[in-house]
Amino acid sequence: MRMLFVNLPVRDVAAARSFYEALGFTFHRLDSDEGSASMVVDESIVVRLLARDRFAELVTGEVGDPASGPTVLLSLTADTREDVDDLVARALGSGGGPWLPPRDTASDHTGSFTDPDGHVWEIRWIDQLHVVN
Repeated sequence: MRMLFVNLPVRDVAAARSFYEALGFTFHRLDSDEGSASMVVDESIVVRLLARDRFAELVTGEVGDPASGPTVLLSLTADTREDVDDLVARALGSGGGPWLPPRDTASDHTGSFTDPDGHVWEIRWIDQLHVVN
């Protein structure tokens, strides 16, 4: 099985972890410390929240600042339209910020928010009946 690890720089690991826990995510205990927190999205996807100095060890050049403009757009599916709206509402109620207004078509529903560091998250429900193989 392949796994995907997304690494995000954050200003305050404890605050970032608290924000994502409020959204219902869990963390790998053994792969988290004061400078990082490994958030479990599902069994094959982990988002590593890294203190900016730890993130800098992984890249060349300057670490981007999502507070001044998107550095990545993270998209996550949801099971229902209501799940999209619920997760966006929880994010906004837990210190996240608004991003784009919700978009709704016959085959999908998308909401979005920023985390406290400014990383943009898009949450999307897709009607599987309209997906073409």
